[in-house]
Amino acid sequence: MTAFFESLGMNYEWAWFVATICGILLIALPLMLAVAMIIYVDRKIWAAMALRRGPNVVGPFGLLQSFADGLKVFLQETIIPSAANKGLFLIAPIITFTVALMAWAVMPFAEGAVLADINVGLLYILAISSLGVYGVVISGWASNSKYPFFSALRAAAQMISYEVSIGFILICVILWAGTNNLSDIVMAQKGAGLGIVNGFFFNILLFPMWVLFLISGMAETARAPFDLTEAESELVAGYQTEYSSMAFALFWLGEYANVLLMCALNTTLFFGGWLPPLDIGILYVVPGFIWWLLKTFFFFFVFSWVKATVPRFRYDQLMRLGWKIFLPMSLLFVVLVSGYLMLTRYG
Repeated sequence: MTAFFESLGMNYEWAWFVATICGILLIALPLMLAVAMIIYVDRKIWAAMALRRGPNVVGPFGLLQSFADGLKVFLQETIIPSAANKGLFLIAPIITFTVALMAWAVMPFAEGAVLADINVGLLYILAISSLGVYGVVISGWASNSKYPFFSALRAAAQMISYEVSIGFILICVILWAGTNNLSDIVMAQKGAGLGIVNGFFFNILLFPMWVLFLISGMAETARAPFDLTEAESELVAGYQTEYSSMAFALFWLGEYANVLLMCALNTTLFFGGWLPPLDIGILYVVPGFIWWLLKTFFFFFVFSWVKATVPRFRYDQLMRLGWKIFLPMSLLFVVLVSGYLMLTRYG
């Protein structure tokens, strides 16, 4: 894209700057539209699970419901509690929303379709996702209210607990692929399963890691059954209790952008990214972006399915699962994967 703007007569610096801004907008704007649509899809899936119709009034088939909700919160008054720390109270949802968008910079949507194809893409995502907890903790503290503060403490403990396991799971993927670059990780999955299946999930050593990653992703994004930070029967609405208008909407958008990111990471790290499910020539006729989109939507359906059907964990069960089951299992598989690779690939 930089070369295109250079051909229009710009010098390299300006061409690079304009190309980067265009690349950011090409990711951020469709992502915002996708978030609006998946909120609608989420509600439709929940409704189907409960034998209801879901949104069906605003627009054809209810497709404009999310935009109507967005307009409603945009027109509402932003209320700041009198005892709140006003600066931190307002900056917390901005941090949550901004961090949720930043991680998409290194996500490859198809071959060559990535904003920043850096060699440490996976480490970048791990670092950025770790920053998400700051928005939640700051909002809980700045609200100067009991329930948001309890929620912030829960969120900090929950995200740290499951990020440890996610880190060890990603080490297994990095060891097998031999790179931190997400595009190279996708290409390493070509024919990885018996020479015909594109994806690490078909690997007997990496399949358990995918299951752990899927569940840890739900815990990391505070989705049911791990939504202890927003448990309405205990904490009213958690860290969002004192928020209204667009500040509340930014939390909502950030949460769904993170859910989409976790779905995309499942697709990219274990299910072959933009590659077709099978390494068969005719399947490559379909554009890679379509395969990436279908796989990501499948994982979003799984996230919604779980939310609609699985009851919420108790907090002690959540912590026990993270520290006593997932952490030892992920550590064990780091040893198994590295040992296997030393015997077969590097031995």
